[in-house]
Amino acid sequence: MELKLAFPQDSPPLSIISAAKIAGVPLIIDPTLASGSVPTLHFSSGDFIHGVNTILRYIARAASLSSFYGQDDIQAAHVDQWLEYAPLILSGSEFEAACSFLDGYLASRTFLVGYGLSIADIVVWSNLTGTGQRWESLRRSKKYQSLVRWFNSVAADYADALDEVTSAYVGKRGIGKSPAPSLKEKVPGLKENTSGHEIDLPGAKVGEVCVRFAPEPSGYLHIGHAKAALLNKYFAERYKGRLIVRFDDTNPSKESNEFVENVLKDIETLGVKYDVVTYTSDHFPKLMEMAESLIKQGKAYVDDTPKEQMRSERMDGVESKRRNSTVEENLSLWKEMVNGTKRGTECCVRGKLDMQDPNKSLRDPVYYRCNPDPHHRVGSKYKVYPTYDFACPFVDALEGVTHALRSSEYHDRNAQYYRILQDMGLRRVEIYEFSRLNMVYTVLSKRKLLWFVQNNMVEDWTDARFPTVQGIVRRGLKIEALIQFILEQGASKNLNLMEWDKLWTINKKIVDPVCGRHTAVLKDKRVLFTLTNGPEEPFVRILPRHKKHEGAGKKATTFANRIWLEYADASVVSVGEEVTLMDWGNAIIREIKTDNGTVTQLVGELHLEGSVKMTKLKLTWLSDIEDLVSLSLVDFDYLINKKKLEEDEDFLDNLNPCTRREALALGDPNMRNVKKGEVIQLERKGYYRCDVPFIRSSKPIMLFAIPDGRQKSTSIGA
Repeated sequence: MELKLAFPQDSPPLSIISAAKIAGVPLIIDPTLASGSVPTLHFSSGDFIHGVNTILRYIARAASLSSFYGQDDIQAAHVDQWLEYAPLILSGSEFEAACSFLDGYLASRTFLVGYGLSIADIVVWSNLTGTGQRWESLRRSKKYQSLVRWFNSVAADYADALDEVTSAYVGKRGIGKSPAPSLKEKVPGLKENTSGHEIDLPGAKVGEVCVRFAPEPSGYLHIGHAKAALLNKYFAERYKGRLIVRFDDTNPSKESNEFVENVLKDIETLGVKYDVVTYTSDHFPKLMEMAESLIKQGKAYVDDTPKEQMRSERMDGVESKRRNSTVEENLSLWKEMVNGTKRGTECCVRGKLDMQDPNKSLRDPVYYRCNPDPHHRVGSKYKVYPTYDFACPFVDALEGVTHALRSSEYHDRNAQYYRILQDMGLRRVEIYEFSRLNMVYTVLSKRKLLWFVQNNMVEDWTDARFPTVQGIVRRGLKIEALIQFILEQGASKNLNLMEWDKLWTINKKIVDPVCGRHTAVLKDKRVLFTLTNGPEEPFVRILPRHKKHEGAGKKATTFANRIWLEYADASVVSVGEEVTLMDWGNAIIREIKTDNGTVTQLVGELHLEGSVKMTKLKLTWLSDIEDLVSLSLVDFDYLINKKKLEEDEDFLDNLNPCTRREALALGDPNMRNVKKGEVIQLERKGYYRCDVPFIRSSKPIMLFAIPDGRQKSTSIGA
């Protein structure tokens, strides 16, 4: 069927033309309509349809791409939302705010809807492109990296179609202006910067890369682990490779199934899609065979040197007295170790590398140790367990890992990793280093975090003061903010100490445009304000929970002649002053009652015809009604009181004596509907996450204060 698209020459419908090109729907272009006319699609049958979105829906249904209008009815509804949303926000004064929202939304997504390209992507992409230099300036600034990554990915994947459209219809000043160069700079191969933080893996080939994220199941994932997980995800996706999640379960004394389950939960929370979950313990038999083989080859030996003496000898480059034992002697002691005898528990297996090497990691590192504790997966089957240094290169090679991402704190052990692979006769695995993520006022050592848990300094590993993924999410951090924060760091090798404020600032940009607004006053610090000309009977108005986001829903606000104000507000007003009661109007203070200098009550009258622009004070308030709900507002501080602990400093000497503060408050009745985990804003107080929702009147709703990037004293950390 022949299709003709008619539109005004000064406003070509970029989204329709782009969608048709990608979908393979041929159009005859007719740019002859009068300025201001609605685009029209004419069919050869004589029929026609009007409007951008109507035409887009037709093209989506006619397209051969299965995902173009969503994979099911729910996704189709989401596509429709984007069709309505994109032209409104991306063409007005809220352009940058819209870009910020899109950046957060796309932080953990490849496409706007589902797992494939849809017309939602085309509409948003076209609207960005259509702004010309306005978008190009933001794009070059690298301010919105997730949005730029998505934009460049669409541009690259559909370059032939989109380059042709943009060249024909988009100029530097936007749609309909003089033609502009192609949006896609044609740089061959993977050198093209399409995300703002592109970094190449050495020797990587598309489709052949395999990376692994290898946490030890001895605690919950924290923000440092999140960086490693997300970087592995990033490289696996970029090179269309595989991602293995491998539990490095080689120390049964510290590990448990609880930690395994919660690490997997945290990985899911981070949006990390993996190909397979493996365990180092899956390879224990082969690891033992390799250890025995190295002993037989004279590349390893069994040592019974006491631990402290061994440490001292390694530092001084002194060879162990057991270093030159015969293979037979070593195998005999190895058997004692395997059987877990008293003699065996006095020994360990060490690699015979180079005791004189300046790099101390090569001075005969320990490969195997005895441990009588039962293992969380294999029980008491084994009495010996490999060290991380021994198991990691072996399992990496065995599982097909091509690139091992490791934080730069392991830099001195890279030579050891390669030497062990060489002695084992296994293929080379490339190491790629990235800087460890360090946060101010924070310890990330799982040993230290465990101390806080075991000594009841926190509730558990999910405590909102903890830097664990579950802890910071419980505090109110959106996972999109965490992903954006980490990906902004990229795979840099530069050591850095990051401020929590930067993370919370990103988080605020995500929650502020969408979270519902409510009102609360402190229970013990409130003052009654009587309005002499107020309503004789209370009445209710239905107001939006967020004035700029309809999706936040509605709330019922009660207006009465007796209202509660914060004491902090009541204490600064003066007789005769006109103030603004938010969401109501102005009122004039006529009388201030005090007791020993403390304000106890205000009397005044409404002056609703007054101008809110002329008042200095804009006050939150609650009507004095029985339906007010009890709240517990909880604020947190860092667990340690020093910004950065030096290596020789004990964290126990720097504990913060007060890390949790709680205040009782009264909230508007609508807060009965706030759900667990929901983020809200209490007007003029800040952002909060609901930790315990409304259950009954006698039990307060518990709200955790969320830092906004400015209140440095209340940022989270451990």
